[in-house]
Amino acid sequence: MIRGYVFLLTSLLMSGCSNPDVDKMQQKPPQQPGIIYIAPDSPKNAYIKATPLEGVRRPLLEPLAGKVVYDERATARISSPVAGRVISEPAPLGTLMREGDPLVELSSPEVAEAEAEFVKAEADLKLADRAHTRQKELYEGNAAARKEMEQAQDEWVRSQSEVARTRQRLKNLRIGRRQADGGFALRSPISGIVSERHITPGMEVRPDLPDPLFVVSDLSRLSVQMEIFEVNFSKIKPEQHVLISVPAYPGEQFPATVKYIGQVLDENTRTVMVRCELPNPDKKLLPGMYATVNVLSAPDEKAIVVPLTAVFTEDESDYVFVAIGGNRYQKRAVKIGLRLKEKAVVEDGLKAGENLVMEGALMLRTEEAVEERGDQSTSAQEPKP
Repeated sequence: MIRGYVFLLTSLLMSGCSNPDVDKMQQKPPQQPGIIYIAPDSPKNAYIKATPLEGVRRPLLEPLAGKVVYDERATARISSPVAGRVISEPAPLGTLMREGDPLVELSSPEVAEAEAEFVKAEADLKLADRAHTRQKELYEGNAAARKEMEQAQDEWVRSQSEVARTRQRLKNLRIGRRQADGGFALRSPISGIVSERHITPGMEVRPDLPDPLFVVSDLSRLSVQMEIFEVNFSKIKPEQHVLISVPAYPGEQFPATVKYIGQVLDENTRTVMVRCELPNPDKKLLPGMYATVNVLSAPDEKAIVVPLTAVFTEDESDYVFVAIGGNRYQKRAVKIGLRLKEKAVVEDGLKAGENLVMEGALMLRTEEAVEERGDQSTSAQEPKP
């Protein structure tokens, strides 16, 4: 009788004292191969971030190194066509010029000579015209020989040609007045900003100087120059769209369009030069900036692109974790195509709409290893039949 009461009391005490860890283990869902479960109240959840996948335009190449340069179709490198001395303050850097605006005034003996030649040619033409008219009248009145009339006519034609030549020279120099003082205004042939200047007051200038005196460019239109290797030549086509990024604006991309692909291969580097048209309406970009060029496929060609931090390798295969709901994460093998510096193109194993673990994959791998060791330990402790 006493033994029965002792047994009953012992049973009641044992049932009233429960182990929280045992309860949690009993509440944990049954383990499934390749699926990791994290308890809802676990602090590990703070380190796991999953994001729905979306299809993006497929990258075709690794990012290429490029350089922002002037758009040659909107740039003028201006030198003086005549020798002379600077007699005015040259246009400052950053000045907005309109087509035909003067950049600097020169005093040029060459211009003075051209103006004098034009004045002399006009005077000679008047004299030759009078001589021709007189000889023609005398010839018609049988008072002069035909030879003299023809000589006067030839001189009159040569004088006309000389006037035309000297006038055209003044026109090319954009000299319209006949002051014959040697003054010459160097003018901008296009509208744009004075972006470079290699001239100072009092400087002697010549047409054969190595550097242009001014560079005027429309900086709302720029170009990007890059080189692609021979093996990637087929992946670049005219009118193809690319995205440009520069260190000055991290995280921001600027659209550009391929406009020219070189027709000669550099035998030393095995590369081809490519130029892209780069609109710059806000004038945030500047010539000389280094750029990274991302070559993309057509807008309708989508792909799954994931950060490399979400991918891990085991036994020469690539894996990711996908959140499947209920605090469960599935380990999944994927096939990686193009591997970029920070991202990778997934060819198989993922689809748009799935929740990919972007951060915390390493922790889930550790959790998986712990569970595998626990299973092996449990199996080893089970009694053999």
